[in-house]
Amino acid sequence: MTFPSRSKALLYAAMGLGVVSFALSPILIRWAEQAGGDSGLAIAAWRTGLASLLLAPVALPRMKAEWKALSVRDALLTGAAGVLLGLHFVCWIESLYHTSVASSTVLVTTSPVMLAVLGFLVLGERLRAGVVGGIVVAVAGAALIAYGDAAGEVATGSLYGNALAFGAALVASFYLLIGRVVRQRAGWLAYVFPLYTASALTTVAASLWQGAPLFGYDWPFYGFCLAMAVGPQLIGHGAFNYALQSVPAALVSMLALLEPVGASLLAYALFGEAPPLAAVGGMVTVLVATGAVVLLRRGSADGGRRASQRRAPREHSHRKGHDTRPVACAPSAEDGGLSERDGERATASEVAGAPE
Repeated sequence: MTFPSRSKALLYAAMGLGVVSFALSPILIRWAEQAGGDSGLAIAAWRTGLASLLLAPVALPRMKAEWKALSVRDALLTGAAGVLLGLHFVCWIESLYHTSVASSTVLVTTSPVMLAVLGFLVLGERLRAGVVGGIVVAVAGAALIAYGDAAGEVATGSLYGNALAFGAALVASFYLLIGRVVRQRAGWLAYVFPLYTASALTTVAASLWQGAPLFGYDWPFYGFCLAMAVGPQLIGHGAFNYALQSVPAALVSMLALLEPVGASLLAYALFGEAPPLAAVGGMVTVLVATGAVVLLRRGSADGGRRASQRRAPREHSHRKGHDTRPVACAPSAEDGGLSERDGERATASEVAGAPE
């Protein structure tokens, strides 16, 4: 499909804006930390809370009818996804207090790998041999990052920080798995606003539970938190969702993998963070393996969908005449399966719902 040059320029600008916004996220967290934010919990609470408040004037007047159409099950699933998203932010932001920007951002991008495993364990999805190989290589790369950081003494407690980032990716994969289900029946805004609200309530509750102060910081701290809410959380996700209207989800997924590259370069330029060589090798391994998993899973889904669409007409032609048995066809959303558009929306939730 071809687009006018102006539309193409807007599309490329949206994708570039999304990548830049996500790459700035850990940098803004570092600056918030330097501005007196001695707790990652406070940053998580303010980031998610401000994002929800900023989205409210847009979502509340428009989405009432769509929310009423949601089932109780979908509403509960959205709330559960919001809790998981809040826990993701708590783990990931806290990880940056204990390890390098490069290690944290690379490890947190392994959620597509974990999502593949969860799809196999929870949904019974088949895993191609190449996907299994990618998963094994990604885990090996993560281990190499941990070894390199520990040997190079990147930061005090780097192993703990890396574990938090890996845990954040695991929690995000559960959140994305729920999103694949709910996004089949809900638009982005109708899903994201209650999602962000539930995540904000979760991060605030975690802050209060741990006794992390939410007030009393200097104004730059709140400014950086506001920038996180506006930039990565609203503009970044919005830009990727706009791009998904015209660009294959797999391509947007691959663009999302540029986040740790940009973030690592910025961290080196601004803070002098240079990971050990072994850790860099692990990072490259993880990114390549994760990209392979994304592409192989996307290719498998496209192939299966095309095969289903080819089978349907053939089976229909065999059953013409007096045969009154039901006509076999590709599964629809009503049957519990995914139509092509629903599949795109479900995949979109894995990309544009990417938390950073």
